Amino acid sequence: MSRGDRYEMVVGLEVHVQLDTATKLFCNCPTSFGDAPNRNTCPVCLGLPGALPVLNARAVELATRAALALGCTVHPVSIFARKNYFYPDLPKGYQVSQFDRPLATEGQVVIGEDEDGAPIAVRVTRVHMEEDAGKSVHDRFADATAIDLNRAGTPLVEIVSEPDLRSSAEAGAYLRALRQLIQYVGASEASMEEGSLRVDANVSVRRRGDTALGTKTEIKNVNSFSGVERALEVEFARQCALVDGGGKVEQQTMLWDQARQEVRPARSKEGSHDYRYFPDPDLPPLLLTGEWIDVQRAALPELPAARRARLRDEFALGAKDAEVLTADPQLADYFEAVAHGSGDAKAAANWVMRDVLKELNDSGRTLAEFARVVRPLDLAALLRLVQDGTVSRSAAARVFGTMARTGEEAKLVAEREGLLQVSDDAQLRAWVDEVWTGNPEEAARFAAGDQKLQGFLVGLVMKASKGSADPKKVNALLAERAAG
Repeated sequence: MSRGDRYEMVVGLEVHVQLDTATKLFCNCPTSFGDAPNRNTCPVCLGLPGALPVLNARAVELATRAALALGCTVHPVSIFARKNYFYPDLPKGYQVSQFDRPLATEGQVVIGEDEDGAPIAVRVTRVHMEEDAGKSVHDRFADATAIDLNRAGTPLVEIVSEPDLRSSAEAGAYLRALRQLIQYVGASEASMEEGSLRVDANVSVRRRGDTALGTKTEIKNVNSFSGVERALEVEFARQCALVDGGGKVEQQTMLWDQARQEVRPARSKEGSHDYRYFPDPDLPPLLLTGEWIDVQRAALPELPAARRARLRDEFALGAKDAEVLTADPQLADYFEAVAHGSGDAKAAANWVMRDVLKELNDSGRTLAEFARVVRPLDLAALLRLVQDGTVSRSAAARVFGTMARTGEEAKLVAEREGLLQVSDDAQLRAWVDEVWTGNPEEAARFAAGDQKLQGFLVGLVMKASKGSADPKKVNALLAERAAG
């Protein structure tokens, strides 16, 4: 019997999301990423004596919208507390967080459907606000750890799930769905590469059929969703082997080593009593009126599930296409603008999913950067040129490549590069004759009835015309030539 048949993985995730504010949670220091180390600090975020915090109202708005998008109950009263611990990148010696009175509780994230079509939901225990710590940099100097306090005081929400996940794949699906919701409401860019989304994974094992939870470990230092999935698999295997050997799992913090593909112990896991929580004496309770919460709820955009359903209905898209196009709110916006501008939703979907996404992958540009070069209406204009026969699909691909480099309009590119579709019979016959005489064996087989060669010959004509020949007329002329 395999390990997976004997044991069950139980996972709960703690996700820390940096809120997309211009300044920190309790001071006016900027939150910009990539600035020179220790540039964005002040007496407040350094915890110097006599400095007093002032809560960032925008952070409260974004945290509330994130909680509402998760279906949580936002509480009218929440309390900021001091979480006491000592670490080099924590200048105050404590972190301002929320403990027994969090901002919001009891939400969920839907990660798919079961065999009967019912939603698979992962419960969200709580969403609370807190400030980020600084950053320890271990690769700057050979024999020392550097400390960058630019990040200290950046506003976060911590989103804590129930231990409802039963596989690494479910954990990955949860994280992707959660990030999508966060991005849709504009709470954060949620970039793992920049550290604006970080994951602590709690994992335990239990024998199949048991209901009691086992002793958990917490995995830190994971910088990708695929890394979270792999780390969970490795830690699951370690715990199963430990139990099989008669040992006991110890509650401790583990670090994930991506290079070695292994987990290793960092320290024993602290409990809440170790942090000596108490209400922050410098911060009054956070009081939110029902009317204010309703305003934040009304400000929520169309969320991913609703947008997928609407795109399927409005544009007659398949479920997979709708899922790809709504993966990112900016991508969905771009697609809708192209679809409306071109009047052809199917063509717009194909171009965005194939050509636009390939261009983004090849160039490394973000969609926002690309959209400043090829605006949605520019791409829509190119699609209309294909629809009315002004350019062929193959020529349009070349036009698109130039547009992506230069930002020029589609028709100007097509005219300058000689890519306007040729429908003149005399010119088309000349290209057909050239291909026919240059490929006598294939031409003879086609004339004898081998229809599989028609696409081959059309391709050669399109190549000879540099993509400008009208493919419908080329097919007709080849058939005419074959008939003698």
